[in-house]
Amino acid sequence: MKSRRNFLKSSSLALTTLAGLGLSQAVLAQNTCDATARQPKGPFYPVVNQADKDTDLTHVTGSSQKAVGTIVWVEGTVRDTSCAPIEGALVEIWQACASGRYNHPNDPNTAPLDPNFQYWGRALSDKNGFYRFKTIIPGAYPADVGWVRPPHIHFRVLKRGYHELITQMYFAGEPLNQQDRILQSLTTTDQSHAIVQFVAPTAGAEPVGVFDLQLAKP
Repeated sequence: MKSRRNFLKSSSLALTTLAGLGLSQAVLAQNTCDATARQPKGPFYPVVNQADKDTDLTHVTGSSQKAVGTIVWVEGTVRDTSCAPIEGALVEIWQACASGRYNHPNDPNTAPLDPNFQYWGRALSDKNGFYRFKTIIPGAYPADVGWVRPPHIHFRVLKRGYHELITQMYFAGEPLNQQDRILQSLTTTDQSHAIVQFVAPTAGAEPVGVFDLQLAKP
C-alpha cells in the first residue's frame, strides 16, 4: 500500500508540474503533442494587401465603427511535437465576415462585405509560444450543392525549422459541423482538437476559445 501511495503521489506531482508549465488538459491526457492535423487552405487565402494586419480583426485602422458580429477571442500555444513551446512562430488567420463572405475577388458569395472587419491578421508567438486574436464568429456560407460550410477560421503557421501548418478551427455547438465534408474527413481525435468551445471567463466578458497548435519538424 505504501508503494502504491508513493506512486500515486509522484504521478500527481508530475501532472501538477506539467499543468504549471501551461499544458492543456488534452495534452496531459494523451501525454504527447501530436502534430496538428492539416486541412485545406481553401480558395480564399488573402490576396488583397491591407495596411492593418494586427491581431484585432474587429477594428480597422481609421474607422470609428466596430465589425458586425459576435466578438470572441482565439488564443493558444504553439508547440513542437515534444510539447516544447515555440517562440517567434508566425500565426496567420483569415475568415469570412459575419455575413459569410470573404474579402477575396474570387468569392462568388453575394452577401455584403463588412467594411469594418479586418478579415485577416498576423501574430507572433511569444517566449511561451502564446498567441491571441480578437475577432468575430464568421458566418456560414454555401460551398457546393448540398454543402454549407459551418463557421470556421483558417490558420497558417510558419517557423523556420518546422513544416508549414495549414489548418482550420471550428466552433462547438454548430449543427453544420456534423455535415461538413472537410471536418468530417478528420479522425475523431483530430475533430475534437479542431472544434473549440468558447467560454466567457467572467460574467459579461467576451468568450474565449483555446486552439493549441503543434508543429512537426522535417
